[in-house]
Formats: sequence, C-alpha cells, structure tokens
Amino acid sequence: MSVHHHYWQGSFVGDEEAGRRLAELPAAVEAALAAELETETVLAACDALSAALCDADHPVHGRLAAHLPEGEDPAVLAELGTLLGRRELTRKLRRELGGTAPGRLNRADPRETVYEAWAPVGLVAHIAPGNAATVAPLSIVEGLLAGNVNILKTSSADTLLTQHLMAELAALDPSGALAARIVVLRFPSSRQEWLRLMCAPADAVAVWGGEGAVEGVAAHVPAGCRLVEWGHRISFAYLTTDAWSDAVVLGALADDVCLHEQQACSSPQVVYLDTEDEGEVFAFAERFAAVLGARPPAVGVASAAEPDPAEAAELTTTELVARLEEHLGLTRVFAAPDGSWRVMADTRSPLTASPLHRSVWVKPLPRKRMIATLRPMRRYLQTAGIAGSPTDIAELSRTALAAGATRVTPVGAMLESYAGEPHDGVYALQRYSRRVAVQADPSLFATTACLDDLARPVVLPPPEGPLLGKEDVQEPARRLARADAELYFRSGGSTGAPALSVFSYDDYDSQMHAAARGLLAAGYDPVGDRTANLFYCGAMYGSFISFFSVLERLGGVQLPLSAGPDHRATAQALIDHGADTLFGMPSYLWQLLHAEADALRAYGGLRKVFYGGEHFTAEQQRTLRDTFGIEVIRSITYGSTDLGPLGYQCAESTGGVHHLHADLHTMEILDLAEDRPVAPGETGRLVFTTHARRGQHLGRYVIGDLGREVPGRCPCGRHAPRFELRGRTGDVMRVATYFLNHRRFLDLAGENGGHRGELQVRLDAADARERLTVRVERTGATDPERLREVFLAGYPELRSAVAERLLDLVVEAVDGASLDRSPTSGKLLAVVDTRR
Repeated sequence: MSVHHHYWQGSFVGDEEAGRRLAELPAAVEAALAAELETETVLAACDALSAALCDADHPVHGRLAAHLPEGEDPAVLAELGTLLGRRELTRKLRRELGGTAPGRLNRADPRETVYEAWAPVGLVAHIAPGNAATVAPLSIVEGLLAGNVNILKTSSADTLLTQHLMAELAALDPSGALAARIVVLRFPSSRQEWLRLMCAPADAVAVWGGEGAVEGVAAHVPAGCRLVEWGHRISFAYLTTDAWSDAVVLGALADDVCLHEQQACSSPQVVYLDTEDEGEVFAFAERFAAVLGARPPAVGVASAAEPDPAEAAELTTTELVARLEEHLGLTRVFAAPDGSWRVMADTRSPLTASPLHRSVWVKPLPRKRMIATLRPMRRYLQTAGIAGSPTDIAELSRTALAAGATRVTPVGAMLESYAGEPHDGVYALQRYSRRVAVQADPSLFATTACLDDLARPVVLPPPEGPLLGKEDVQEPARRLARADAELYFRSGGSTGAPALSVFSYDDYDSQMHAAARGLLAAGYDPVGDRTANLFYCGAMYGSFISFFSVLERLGGVQLPLSAGPDHRATAQALIDHGADTLFGMPSYLWQLLHAEADALRAYGGLRKVFYGGEHFTAEQQRTLRDTFGIEVIRSITYGSTDLGPLGYQCAESTGGVHHLHADLHTMEILDLAEDRPVAPGETGRLVFTTHARRGQHLGRYVIGDLGREVPGRCPCGRHAPRFELRGRTGDVMRVATYFLNHRRFLDLAGENGGHRGELQVRLDAADARERLTVRVERTGATDPERLREVFLAGYPELRSAVAERLLDLVVEAVDGASLDRSPTSGKLLAVVDTRR
C-alpha cells in the first residue's frame, strides 16, 4: 500500500496520485489563481495556528510534535508559532510590502488616479533544505502572504512535519482558499522528472542550499522564471583592539559559534582582528580557545548530531593542514582533545570557509584593507558581527556593507533576527511578488480611491465568539502590552462616561489610510480643496488629530484651526486663507455659520462641508445650500473611538447611508431584543468585528448604534455593503410604558414642521406623571405650539401617552448655546434623562 506522504491542495495522497496531479499542475494553478486570496485570510489562519503551537497542551501541538526530526527540541514549535503570529507577520508585511493589504489596487498618490499594488507572481516552487525544520513551512507562508500558489519539495529523508503543519494551517481557513494554494511533495532530488514538472509552470523558483543544489535546480528553471537563491553564506566577526580584550565580548562570540553548532548561515566562521600584528592574532586565538572549550556540548537540537562521514573528513583535513602550516609560521591550532572544537589562527587575511561544528578561523584584517580583502567573496557574504566603540561600529558597518555583507549585528546577536528583516540582502515577499499599476482616466475615477472596490467584494473570515459590550473591550484595553498601546484616545462622552481606546501606531496608520480612501469617495479633492479642520481638540479626544492625519495622508491643504469659542476669529481665518471646505461637528459648524453669517455669506467661498459625530437634518442641509451656497454636504466618516472608521459615504449616499469599510471590518445587524440577525431591511443593532488590530480582540462588538442594511449594489459601482444609520440605542427612550425614538422627533420636526435647527429631548420625573420636553433651537420661523401639534399628529405612541395622561409633552424654543453638549467633543446630547 502506498504511503500518503504528499499533501496536495487539502488532502494527503500517495506517489501514484501525486505523479498524476503533477502532470496536470498548470491547470490546478490556473484554477487556484482564479479565486481571490485576501491577506487577512492568511493572517487569521496563521495567528490561530500560532496560538496552538505556543500551547504545549493544545492537540495541534501534540500532533505536530510527533513529526519533529529525531533529536529536535519540541520548543522549536513555539519558536515557529511566534513567527507565525499576527504581530510578526503584519510587521513583515509592512516592512516588505508597505502594508497589511498589499494586493489592493490603491492610489499610489492620492492626488493622482494611478493605482498600484503588489500582485503574486503566480506559482512559486520551493526547494527546501534538509537541515532546518522550520524553513520549509515559513517559505510557504511567505508565498501565501504574497498571494501565490505554492508547491514545495522536501527531502526524502525529512519527516512529514511540513505536510502536516500545512494541513493544520489550511484546516483553519473555512473558505478553502489556503488549501488550494498549497502542495507539499516529498521525494529525492534524483527524481528529476518530478523536479522538472514542479519547475516547468513556475513563475519563481526558490532554492535553499549550496551551489550544487542551486545548479541542480537551475537546469529545470524555464526562461523568464525568477530564480530566488537562498544559498549557503559565510559570516564573520570583526573585533577592534578594545573589543578583543573584553571577556564579555569573547563570551558573546562563543555563544554565536555554539548556537546551532555553526549550522546557520549567520554563524561566524572567521574572526577578524583589526590588526597587522601576527602575535596578537595567536594570543587572541589562545584566549578564545579557552572560552570556547568551557562551553558545554549542545543537547536537545538536531544540529547537535555528530558530523556525518564527509563532514568528519573535512574537519580532520582542515585541522591537519593547519597544523602542518604551523611549521611555516603561518598558523597555530588550538583544539579539544576529543575534536569537539578547534580555533585555527592564520596570519593570512583572505576569507576561508570553516568546516563548522565549532571550528573557527582567527585572522588579521586592518580596516583599511577590509574592502579589498572581502569583496572578492561578496557573493557569499552575509552577516558581520562587529564589536567596538559606537564610532568604530558605525564606520566598520559601512565598510562591511560596501565589501558585500548584507547585515551587521552586535557580536552575540549574529543569529538573532527581527520580523521583516531582509534575507541575504533582499525582501522575500518582494521576490515572490510583482509591482503592478493601473493608470485611469481622472474624469471617471476622481472619487475612486481603490480600484478593487469596483471589481469585487472583500471576503473576510466570518465573525465568531460572544457579543462584546463597551466594558468587555475597555477592561482588556487597559491591560494591553506596551508595544500595542502606543496611542491613547478618549471618547467624547456624549452617551456616557468617556471611554479609553488604545491603538498601536501601525493600526492607527491603517485606519487613517482607510478614512482617507473614504473621504475621496465622498468627494474630497486633495488637489483643489482648501480645508479648515474644525473638530474639537484636547483632552485626549481623537477627532481633530485623526483628521489632521487623514489630510496629511491625502496631501490636502489644511488649516488646523480646531473648534474654538471665538467664532469671529475663526471666520476671519477662513476668509483670509481662502478656505472652501470645512471639517467638523454639525452642531459646531451650525453655530459658527450662523454666528458669522453675514461675513461668510459675503465671502462666498465655502463649497464643501464634511461632518462627523452627528447628523445634519435635511432641513439643515437645505439651509446650508440656500443660505451659504455650500454644494457638497456629506459625512466625513462613520466610526467610533474604539473601532476607528467603520463606514464612508460616496457621491450616491444620502442621509445616514454609508458603505462599510469592508477591508477592515465585517458587520452584522442583530435584533433589538434577541441575539439573532434581523430580516433584510429591518432596523437592528449594528455589530462590528475588526480584523486588523494588533494585540486586541474586537470581535462582535455591539457599538450601540442602530441601522438597517441597504440592499443591492450601490449606483456608484462599489461592492462594499451599505447600511443606513437609524440612531443610537441610547436614543430610544422608555417613557410612560412606550418606546420613543429621538430620531423620530428630529424627522417630524424637519419634514413636517420645517424646523432647521438643532433638537434635544429632556426627560424629567414630575409629581403625577413624567415630562418630555423637546428643546428646539430658536430660529426666525420657530413655532413651539406648531411643532407640538406636528409631534402629536405624526407620532401615534406619543399621542397615546399624552391622551392617557401618562406623559406631559412640552416644546420650548431656546438659544442653541443653551442646549446640553459633551464638554469634550462639543457634540449635542440627543437625550438628557434626569429621571432617577
């Protein structure tokens, strides 16, 4: 019976089936590439696998531990888990491809209709090494992050760790998109026909190994296919005079040598001293030999295995030749009696490869000769571990890089790495990607920030877990790791006590870019508009800062005025600097425009208003157009302090209708009383799951707003779902046994009563019955009695409560400045409930 040691697009197969499928590989690749793979799908699955690998009691950890190479410490799974976590992979994406959704065709410059993205090359064939258990799966993950289909060859001597690891990863993606992009085969390199079939349809071939391995694969790489060589490299340490006499430096150098038994490309094979004195070289070698000899043998790792016969022969030959040259005064050898380590001092500077297994050359190399000596070996150089003063390190780093080294580290950290670090002088994700561009007609795409919005819907992993309220999010935010808690905001407090929200700068940057794309869709022109940022600022309130950041990313002209009490000074600044676009809260903008109506009407330069945090009623918008000549009035964004931007308006959006920022969030609309979806078109509680937040789980967050789905595709052509805001749960009042809604009062006042100002509901407990006072901003046409009649005629529940003598209804006209507002944001409090 055939052993099923090949993993092919979701299932384990034997040799015969794998051979049949290899012959049909081109068709399988085309089918897989026809379906989109969202980067978030890869990140979510990898993060879930990461959590399992870091938990020694998790069933997945146990299943995979059984496939580790003999002698490999199970701790390697936790190390792999750390590398697969969202934190590490998002940092890698940002460093290498510029963002966490590199495949989306966004504007390269917001002021131009040119769209760029990183696209997959197509099929990447990976030829994995046999000496590193984690290299193969990580190579596939890199291919997946770039969106490719991946076929990987492991050695016939390898275990099935990579196959089962990839199977576990694919099982964590319910869409099946990952499984469709993964093939792992296990066969010997002598099976040339299979190697040829792997490489023939490939768009990139990644080879891990020495020159022989690369040459063997290169013969099968077709013309035009990208050959990515991850070959063997040589690394060295370089010590200045002060450093080589420091016992701490010697200990750190010994650690670099012993870790992984010099099997890593970044392990030092040569130690260079900044000297021409042969005596200093011999003296240092003797002292370092004592330090190296005190290091215990490695245990618990596969690399600690005894050298194979070929390696043992090389060790013996290298040491023997070095001992023979002692008679010529060229060398001196210090070695363990049992052959477990050796330090070979050599008076000649040219780079010499070590036979590894704790074998180190010590050579002189004055810094003035570094480039001339090392540059001939530039193709093979990798890490230079440098020890010296800060000035020495700065100077020598530049010299080492000029000589051909691709990375410089402190001595003692040569084998350490960081997320997104270039490998052998290049970014892996860029080698597995193509930079693509679309140039579009500005007259057709002026408000299109992302071309993909018009091409296809974004499909993110479905939301899971329990519903979360504000407190469920607030308490974990206070305990966030320092690396994830870099930016603190507080909410405006319009619906309760101000709440704390915490962001990493990376998350904040992603959200500001999303808000910027939404603003373009709403009709903002970063080339022509001159914008006054009139949001409130201070007390950790985020609106002013956020829209400052948005305009910065758009490259728009900005007057960062903020909302201030001196309306005359603000209006004068608008006039003096030619502002034509206003950002701000409706209540503040309304006050400013009416306080300085004569000056601003005479100016006549205002054309656009983008508002947030509240809504302008239809009557208020009519006033802005008729009185002030404003042409565009749209929501600047719909969002919250906790979640960031959630929705945006397009040129076809009116009222409270918004598109979902579908690349950041998924949305559910749940029944008001039960945790179940509402029927299509019904109003319910808006529930959001954020997928791109580091260190925080913001899944199924009940934000406190009400809304309904808007069916069908928007006339603007975008695929992003639409929803209409219908107020807040706090705006629904339980009064005199009835549920009354603030928005209903607002709509009736505007549509039937002709009211164009602000409106606030106040609830008080009177002696005999409750009192509901509708406070409306006094305008020239305000008639409280007429509005009371409108409310009673148009709101049956209110009329019944009054008729049954359960409620007193009062309508009063007041100055706008006397309405209750949030002290932080200036936002109007829709409902003020004084009942106890």
